Amino acid sequence: MQGNNFAAWALRPLAVATLVAGFVLPLSARAETVTPTCDAALDLTRLVHPLSRVAHKLAMRDPITIVAIGSSSTAGAGASSPTASYPSRLAAELKQRFPNQPITVLNRGVNGEEVGDMLKRFDSAVVAAKPDLVLWQLGTNSVIRDHMFNDRGASIREGLKIIRDVGADVVLIDPQFVPKVIVKPEAQLMVELIATTAKQEDVDLFRRFEVMKRWHDVDHQEFETFVSPDGLHLNDWGYACMAKGLCLAIAEAAQRPVLSATAMSHLMP
Repeated sequence: MQGNNFAAWALRPLAVATLVAGFVLPLSARAETVTPTCDAALDLTRLVHPLSRVAHKLAMRDPITIVAIGSSSTAGAGASSPTASYPSRLAAELKQRFPNQPITVLNRGVNGEEVGDMLKRFDSAVVAAKPDLVLWQLGTNSVIRDHMFNDRGASIREGLKIIRDVGADVVLIDPQFVPKVIVKPEAQLMVELIATTAKQEDVDLFRRFEVMKRWHDVDHQEFETFVSPDGLHLNDWGYACMAKGLCLAIAEAAQRPVLSATAMSHLMP
């Protein structure tokens, strides 16, 4: 009997350790898969100008067509599937925010393209779709290939004219803040050129570079959190968070109260 008691006593620590491990291991596994919070702060994502065409379509309950044109980070390189690209995620976000509004997001991204390449297919990829809003992502490939614009933004203005001629709203999207881009001295110059052109042309700019920089520098997210292993493209989390910020920006700019000319005249001194 004593032998049996001793054996039970000896095995008790092992049983306790096994029980503790049963609780600790799942907790550790869960800790490794915790999804970081997506910071889509309006102070960075807010668009300067209201989206008047989209606002009109929302008010009239008319279908809205959005064309996302750009290179590989629009096409969805780095994502686990086409449904994880930013245009696909944006479509899902907009559907959730405007459940009774027909909104179509067309992905017109092509890997490896620069602005000149995109302009050659604007008629077929953008104009033919009769868009209400065009999201134009540009600049990244020119930076990583050391092909800085030498035309002081003339090619961007050419594209903007085509978009304006079809009556669509437009939002420019600058390069991504990722290792293979920020290592280039020209990266900041490209960001500034796009921002300056947007300001001069009175068009909206989604500051993707600054949004992603905030993820890294302020939110202290490691690059692995939002960048794919190639060090250039976003991963699923990065595309989803970008789409969330862009959705908030579009919704706010399209629903922003705009004072009429008569109301403004009463406010003038």
